[in-house]
Amino acid sequence: MGWFWDSLTKPRPETSNNNDPLRKLDPTLRDFLQKESPIKYTSSEAPTPPPTEPQRSYTDQLNLSPQPPTPSTSSEPSVPRESLYQDGRYAHLWKNYQPLRDIEDSTKSDQDKLLDVLEGYRERKAQIGRAALENCALEQWGVTDCFTNGGFKSRMTMCRAENKQFERCYLMQAKFLKALGYLSTFDRPAELDEKIQMHADTLYHRMLDQERASEAAKAAGEPIPSFPPIVPSSHDIIATTTSSNSSTTTTAVKGSITADQLPAATQAALKKRVEGLSAEAREIEEKAILAEIAAGERLGRQIGDVYRETDKAKKERREKGKQTVGDQVSSWFGW
Repeated sequence: MGWFWDSLTKPRPETSNNNDPLRKLDPTLRDFLQKESPIKYTSSEAPTPPPTEPQRSYTDQLNLSPQPPTPSTSSEPSVPRESLYQDGRYAHLWKNYQPLRDIEDSTKSDQDKLLDVLEGYRERKAQIGRAALENCALEQWGVTDCFTNGGFKSRMTMCRAENKQFERCYLMQAKFLKALGYLSTFDRPAELDEKIQMHADTLYHRMLDQERASEAAKAAGEPIPSFPPIVPSSHDIIATTTSSNSSTTTTAVKGSITADQLPAATQAALKKRVEGLSAEAREIEEKAILAEIAAGERLGRQIGDVYRETDKAKKERREKGKQTVGDQVSSWFGW
């Protein structure tokens, strides 16, 4: 039977292309036969490789891949800030988008707007206490450690020294936060609040360093060194940002007041409140009180803006003949 295999393995050149028994087989089947056959068959015609398609990812097959951004001629982004892609991708999905806050504000009543203003002010005052506690975490831990692992004398005195240190830290941190403008507004970004809180802690420890330096100078019989004001002497509320390498930059937030702008009765009460304090403590106390008064004035202006918007809306409804029952009742009592 050798003549049969020789005819397969050694085809005649003039009829090799026409008499190839495997030329019409699928390339994958031909490969299988070549691997499994005990006698290797060599085809004179090279198999044509199947066309290869570029490998596509799963997102490409489902058309989920983000399209390349189209150049925009406008300087303003075509998508709102809630979008993860600020380069203009998926702008057609955001064209009718309205932020939830805008929708809620458009449906709020006048009483809800007033409550929001008052609630924001109360929340800001409560946040001052929480921020001061965070800055005094080490002092608070010292009090806890004193009660847990302190000596007999410390426990008998109810850890008076540690409690005094913690109480002073809390009060001074709250004053620094007020002086730096923590009460200025309730819709400020959280990043700016954190920067103000960090700078308040920096000012507190700077004050402690100055006090230790003054005490050391007194003990050595040397003249007491002079220090710059702890809180910047600007008449504005200061919102500070702390950068690296222990360097600090300050940015003024307009809208504070000075003691000279207060009424005479308020000035007298302010002087009585800071009477008996040292120069540094008097400066910090005055700035904290002035910042609190300025925050109260801004609160009054915000409430006045709400009332003016309410009066404007009532006037427009009255001119259009769409006056409500509430508008009629309020006009009777002069509201």
